[in-house]
Amino acid sequence: MPAMTIDTYKLTSMEEPSDEVLSQLMKEAAEDAREANIEATNRFFDELRQAAAAY
Repeated sequence: MPAMTIDTYKLTSMEEPSDEVLSQLMKEAAEDAREANIEATNRFFDELRQAAAAY
């Protein structure tokens, strides 16, 4: 069986990921969450500015 990497690991696998793969998965998930948070914060303040300007 080939070595498990982030590219070959399936989340639905019955096999536990290696520590390295798990660390990489968690790092990528954190980066995605951070980017989504920044986008949501920017949208919120844009909408808040638009609502204040309309008032």
